[in-house]
Amino acid sequence: MPANLYYTRKIHCKCDVLNHLKRDERNREKSLRSGYTDAINPISVCQFPICILLHQRYIYSIDGVNGDQEDKVMNQLQQCDELKKKLDALRPFPAETLRSLREYYRVGLTYSSNALEGNSLTESETKVVIEDGLTVQGKPLCDVYEALGHAEAYDHLQLMATDKQLEVSDILKLHELFYKRIDPSQAGKFRTVPVFISGSHYPLPPPEQIPMLVDELLAWYRQHEPLLHPLELAALVHQKFVFIHPFVDGNGRVARLLMNLVLLRFGYPITIIPPILRLEYIATLEKAHHSINEFIQFVIVREIETLRELLRLLGCSLEKTAAIILSHGAAQVLQLLQTHPGWRVPNLAEALQKSRPTIERRLRELRNADKIEFRGAPKNGGYFTK
Repeated sequence: MPANLYYTRKIHCKCDVLNHLKRDERNREKSLRSGYTDAINPISVCQFPICILLHQRYIYSIDGVNGDQEDKVMNQLQQCDELKKKLDALRPFPAETLRSLREYYRVGLTYSSNALEGNSLTESETKVVIEDGLTVQGKPLCDVYEALGHAEAYDHLQLMATDKQLEVSDILKLHELFYKRIDPSQAGKFRTVPVFISGSHYPLPPPEQIPMLVDELLAWYRQHEPLLHPLELAALVHQKFVFIHPFVDGNGRVARLLMNLVLLRFGYPITIIPPILRLEYIATLEKAHHSINEFIQFVIVREIETLRELLRLLGCSLEKTAAIILSHGAAQVLQLLQTHPGWRVPNLAEALQKSRPTIERRLRELRNADKIEFRGAPKNGGYFTK
């Protein structure tokens, strides 16, 4: 591409996005004056992606992210793309490998997505239910139905990944497959009653606005699909869909399916959010009413973990793919572990005068950066630098 044309497209792209942001701010002020807060307008809220992708290059960053955070996010996106290059080098996979991977993630995504919503089935029980068609003694029948329904929705997702357009009917079909055994009268149908999210401070759109908001979401998706990095796009589709909450139940599971649909269409593997991260996942989604950046980072880190796990499963070497910029807190923990190998969360929390959740977040950052590892049994092991 000629340099002058590249420069022109870059400027036009930036102006378009900045104009979009200004328009959102005006809409927000208008909504606040009318008493209907922008927090419940899921299409216009949080239109602040961290960077724009044009012709596979990150060309600029949106204001509103501090320098350290911006460097960290850009580094994480680069790390994701480097890992994906290694995965792409192994493609096309043999038919048997592809089948095994799809079954592996079919169980993993079904278990984790249901467990995030309170389903009591373990991963092994989920596997028995969806692969052998057996019920599990002592477990609610509804939990079994959720596993069967999610597995069917996952199978349909694989077919949707090759479709060129995402339509309203596709979203309704995913929900129908998931929910048809639980409540056939509500399966694949937008809600007609108000609903509320327990623990959230933000109201949801009234039912009469649902069709319009879903149409706007799909229009937004088609407009931004060629502009945003796939990981940002996937995270934003998830966030916007959850804020609409178009169904009586099953919104989180459909949102995670849609997020993974975006990733699959761009050649990224399924991202799984483990139940152990439920509180962090919910907290970043709640913060997304004001700033989407933490949730985007959360999704990026999960995709890095997925890519690394998949490459390990395929027997690929995982030498460092990009320099990693650690937060100040993570660097402090790393320094302590270099002088005190084998320390656990309580030791680190006491030494740094930080809460356990804070230390656990910093340890996750270090593990994602491949700086540390846990050795020994869960009860008496500890963290060591690599």
